[in-house]
Amino acid sequence: MTAMERFRVEVEAHPIVLYMKGTPQYPMCGFSSRIVQALAACEARYHCVNVMADPEVRAGLPRFSGWPTFPQLFVNGELIGGCDIALELHEAGELKRMAAEAQRG
Repeated sequence: MTAMERFRVEVEAHPIVLYMKGTPQYPMCGFSSRIVQALAACEARYHCVNVMADPEVRAGLPRFSGWPTFPQLFVNGELIGGCDIALELHEAGELKRMAAEAQRG
């Protein structure tokens, strides 16, 4: 399976996927930490991928998504964006609604 196929399968297999630096318990950058906090405030259940653990993910995901930086949040197979967009959605109450809808299936 190519990296691009792997990304596609991963974002389609989980309602919410967060590609971040580090893990939710140990974020490795402030942007990743803030998006984890926003998802926690929304009580969202999500699949997390530590991009620092796999050079192929770190190099290939920006080509797959068209988004150059990390973290990257996907909901229902679609890229939502990075930290700034996720925080704007959270502040507007939209992130919680999106997470709830995604988790309902």
